[in-house]
Amino acid sequence: ADGLLTMSWQDWLGLGNKHSVSAITGIERWVVLDVETSGLDTNSAQLLAIACIAVNVDWKSKQLTLMPGDSFEITVRPTTLVTDKANILVHNIGQQSQAQGVPVGEALQMMVNYVGKSHLLAFHSGFDERILTQHSQRELNSHLPNAWLDIALLCKAIYPNIHADTLDEWLAHFGIVCTNRHSAAADAWAEGEVLQRLWPQIARQCSHWRDLKRLAHQQRWMSWHQR
Repeated sequence: ADGLLTMSWQDWLGLGNKHSVSAITGIERWVVLDVETSGLDTNSAQLLAIACIAVNVDWKSKQLTLMPGDSFEITVRPTTLVTDKANILVHNIGQQSQAQGVPVGEALQMMVNYVGKSHLLAFHSGFDERILTQHSQRELNSHLPNAWLDIALLCKAIYPNIHADTLDEWLAHFGIVCTNRHSAAADAWAEGEVLQRLWPQIARQCSHWRDLKRLAHQQRWMSWHQR
């Protein structure tokens, strides 16, 4: 639906977990995020959609669980409606859907409220982070303080011998079917499934978020020096 927003019942009641770690259970709440935009140039692209799905991580039991009931999806009304047909064909967010979306500033504030202090993950997260940071600075006069992690770097760190780079290539490698690619919600879910496939190896090597950050940082360093 246009301007669609889905959240957990806890959030509607003001009881949602806004912290990255539950004080009661010790379970970490991460958020896998995906955006759709009018283009790939982060300096000029407009934000069209945001989707998130929460991930609960229990380091003690070494379990990672996707939480479809704790999710967020919203269509954004850009400052200027996107009319480029090629772009619309990619993400299927036409002018009517754009016009019925939530204004950029309001959409961003709703996302910020949903995410809270949770860590953020995305595939090739640099793009998502730059888009959201620039829009947040312009619309909210603030930045996102959350920690980010690139799922693509984790893929290469865990499976260094697999010749894959794009999300489509990694989905094919893991046998994950995403029937509605370039829908923010479908892509966020697919990225969460990729994270699940990586988790058994991650759980053997890591016991804390900072271990994942170190793993991703090492992979980024290696990739840079292999160019």
